[in-house]
Amino acid sequence: MVQTRSLPRICIALGLPDVPSLLAHARREAESGETFLEFRLDFLDQPIEGATAIRGFLDKFPDTLILATCRRHQNHGKFNGSIEDQMAVLDEAVRCGAQAVDVEIESAEAAQERLHQFRGRAQVIVSYHNFEATPALDTVVARMMRVTADGYKIVTTARKPSDNIRVLAAARALPKHRMVVLAMGELGFPTRVLSPVFGGAFTYAAPLVAESTAAGQVSGHYLRHLYRVEKLAKATKVYGVIADPVRHSISPSVLNRAFQARRTDAVYLPFLVTPAHLRDFFTMAERLPLAGFSVTIPHKQKVIRYLDAIDPLAKRIGAVNTVWRKAGRWRGANTDVAGVTTPLARVLRLQKSTVLIVGNGGAARGAAFALSDAGGRVTLTGRNPDRVRALAKICGAEALAKEQLEGRHFDAVVHATPLGMFPHVDECFFNGSIPADVVFDMVYNPLETALLRRAREQGKTAIPGLDMFIEQAVGQFEIWTGETAPRSVMHKAAMEALSHEASGTPAK
Repeated sequence: MVQTRSLPRICIALGLPDVPSLLAHARREAESGETFLEFRLDFLDQPIEGATAIRGFLDKFPDTLILATCRRHQNHGKFNGSIEDQMAVLDEAVRCGAQAVDVEIESAEAAQERLHQFRGRAQVIVSYHNFEATPALDTVVARMMRVTADGYKIVTTARKPSDNIRVLAAARALPKHRMVVLAMGELGFPTRVLSPVFGGAFTYAAPLVAESTAAGQVSGHYLRHLYRVEKLAKATKVYGVIADPVRHSISPSVLNRAFQARRTDAVYLPFLVTPAHLRDFFTMAERLPLAGFSVTIPHKQKVIRYLDAIDPLAKRIGAVNTVWRKAGRWRGANTDVAGVTTPLARVLRLQKSTVLIVGNGGAARGAAFALSDAGGRVTLTGRNPDRVRALAKICGAEALAKEQLEGRHFDAVVHATPLGMFPHVDECFFNGSIPADVVFDMVYNPLETALLRRAREQGKTAIPGLDMFIEQAVGQFEIWTGETAPRSVMHKAAMEALSHEASGTPAK
């Protein structure tokens, strides 16, 4: 009998409509090195045939562990048969070599006697799923403990950041029981990486070239090689980026590669945080605990109210992009400054240069103060004249409405708004001629924005946002670790991540 504690940390969930497709994808995963697969038999047009096919698959891949699931449609599965029919399918799967079965709590409660047929033959995992929210988990746990099983799975839907820590804590609350704990959705992605660290038996991943069976899944290759799920431990430091949206951030690709290059025991995660959930995020961050995080749109200014200490320059700018915990206190700094001045200084003498900054948010504030401090003469413009004027007054810059730019020319334009950012790649602030010799677009995704494309067509010197991204990320890494950042590794990782996104290649 396979013991749950010996199961790999990553289980690839396979949900395909027919047996040939299921076996083809299972072979692909096994040949790529995956050794733990979930066969979602309820996805099949003929579930019993899928159960029978397990034997032939295991003959070819005997080292693979199979978890068989046949969830009924009443419980958010796709199987339309009775509980008796469901148990018959799972029994056939075990007879043909499945080492574990997943039975949803609703079926398990109704057929506890039938669960005994699996004793000594396969591990029984009783699972609870909530596709709407994350309820009070002590009630859920109490309900599940009334059913005897070899392991228990609690899967909820995260509606706010602190739902993540509540789900993860369920595994630590029951150390004597083998638990699988996850939160679905983009908000819940951190649990897919951290679950094993908190005592979860394993986590789920999507196949390489097929659709995932649940929201928030990424491929096993991605979990293993980018997030190092199999090597994470309780001592691993957790960092991340907070943003809304965060799905297309390349920061996890870049910072995780940097940690790996320096052999730093740390992991960097994407945290989806809406403006309404910023306070709740800090509740989660305290309990996780989070060692530090990057801050981007739309939180660079509002995050300040939750910090205990702020670097003087960041305080003067009124925007923070880097946070870390020291002596139990949250501290903030702004590494965007070097991200602006360093790339521009390579092509322009900043002192007395004229620079037009487009925008009025945290990125624009950082650029305005950085360039003013460097001796530049700053002009601000944007789509919100009132906010532009307010920012100009704070940093001693000139404010112009977009229509007032006619006839004006600058040494450089710094674009500091989300216009042109993926997926809205055709948006551009300037419709015609760009009024500067140097054009610096802070947007880095896509690498070639509509603004940069027009700049090159007009014979301008174009500076991609990736230059700024790398500079600010280097600053963050060095604040967090005290080590020199592996700049070339970070740049290569960023280019690869952007290349995958531009080509539409799924994350591996």
